[in-house]
Amino acid sequence: MIRLYDTALSAVTPLETREAGKVSMYVCGPTVYGPPHLGHGRFSLVFDILRRYLLWSGSEVSYVSNITDIDDKILQRATQEGRDWTELAREYEQIWYSAMDAIGVMRPDHDPHATQYVEQMVQLISDLIHKNAAYVTPDGVYLSVEQVDGYGLLARQSLDEMMTGGGDRVIVGEGHKHHPADFVLWKFAKPGEPAWPSPWGEGRPGWHTECVVMSLDLLGDGFDLHGGGMDLAFPHHENERAQAVALGRSFAGHWMHNGFVEVGGEKMSKSLNNFTTLVDLIEAHDPRAYRLVVLGSHYRSPVEVTDSTIVAAENALDRLDSLARRVAQIDPAELAGAEPDTQAMRAFQEQMNNDLDTPATSAQIFGLVTDINRALDAGDGGRIVGPLIAAWQQILEAVGLEVFGHADQVPEEILALAARRDQAREAKEWATADALRDQIHAAGWLAEDSPTGTQVRLA
Repeated sequence: MIRLYDTALSAVTPLETREAGKVSMYVCGPTVYGPPHLGHGRFSLVFDILRRYLLWSGSEVSYVSNITDIDDKILQRATQEGRDWTELAREYEQIWYSAMDAIGVMRPDHDPHATQYVEQMVQLISDLIHKNAAYVTPDGVYLSVEQVDGYGLLARQSLDEMMTGGGDRVIVGEGHKHHPADFVLWKFAKPGEPAWPSPWGEGRPGWHTECVVMSLDLLGDGFDLHGGGMDLAFPHHENERAQAVALGRSFAGHWMHNGFVEVGGEKMSKSLNNFTTLVDLIEAHDPRAYRLVVLGSHYRSPVEVTDSTIVAAENALDRLDSLARRVAQIDPAELAGAEPDTQAMRAFQEQMNNDLDTPATSAQIFGLVTDINRALDAGDGGRIVGPLIAAWQQILEAVGLEVFGHADQVPEEILALAARRDQAREAKEWATADALRDQIHAAGWLAEDSPTGTQVRLA
């Protein structure tokens, strides 16, 4: 069974599920008011890797990730650009999914949109008011955190501790709140803003209410895992949990949060204006490189992302692709029926089950590259190298890391030149072999020597 760090318990614990063999996951998705930055890309990749591993392990996974398509930031940007807010949200949602597709993140099973759930949100807020856990003010409806048992669980602080040393913090709605930590469930609309009807006046839901309603609707009470970036643990996830607790409903069983992407030691974020968009990375580099960077860092640790780290990952991808090309040129009959090496697969599962230890898995992937190349250089047959290749391929598939072999795309005339070059080398006709190599290169391909003959790949 996989063990993951639970933010609520501050400990690595088994991922207990409601139903054996089934995992229900809710991961907070984007607020679509701008292009995704690398921090968004990291959390998407972390939970994609977890999801893929659970699927590979045989679990049935229900994966929900929302789209926040109504928010102050969306309205502000639409006003700045003189655009309709719905049009802006749709555009950036498309950009989001294009970026996710490029980095190989699987689409969620459900991607609920906040605007589709307003009626259910109004009902939840009404239920909270009925239970005296929420109250109406001149600017909206607020949740009373003093009515919530254990508020501060994810922040690891009590209410009193939160208020101590508050400094000059800005308290939204301070003049109307019963407690400084109370948070908005429903915002009354200002003139010209989009609004929906409610018993208390026209307005729109607060961010924290959106996710609790959508997660409970699609996954049900007591769903297995709630995830997101570390910056969401408090207040967003704490406030989601608070609403469920106030209603007496069971919420997420496990809380998982990933660390930040940093630039110069600071968290990367839109608000700090120090982010590089994921689109920029995809356009300038091999998109697979970012998955490799994420795999190489433990999900709870911060990761520094620079051009040099991405270029290093691209160079590492060349090693993977080179082996994939080499494997693709082996007679399939030699590898037929090869079962993955049991020792390698056991190590892989132990690593991943140990709080998703992807750095160990990344090291294992490249260790297998070395072992397989060494075996092929020694002329080992499929019976010996086949299990290692099968293990390598299974691990790559389980973590969603695609490699490109290209062997089947080499034109026949290039393969013929490579075969003639091998004949020339065997006859020690070095000048002819060099001329054939140059001819292959002039056609846009590289000819590389190996113990099994000339290997050809795109230049």
